Amino acid sequence: MKTGFGIVISCAVASLVLPAAWAHAQQSNEQLAARCAQLGALYDRYNTQRGEGSSGPNMARLGAGIDCQKGRYEQGIKALEELLRRNRIPYPPAG
Repeated sequence: MKTGFGIVISCAVASLVLPAAWAHAQQSNEQLAARCAQLGALYDRYNTQRGEGSSGPNMARLGAGIDCQKGRYEQGIKALEELLRRNRIPYPPAG
């Protein structure tokens, strides 16, 4: 059982650690969002269909974009990387 002083110390430590952990998670989300944007722009740049008779929008690309917009970055990135691989479009490694 913790004493009153032990609880105060525990709360103080938590108040220092939790904001740092939150900031790290936020930074990771920002990096993942940037990766989504990078891969999406790369796909769009090389895989635009022009002219009459094009088959319409790529539903996998649209779905990946929606995943990224809704914060499901891992799903969006995975889908975009698969699209780039399938279309033999080179892309930079994550990092």
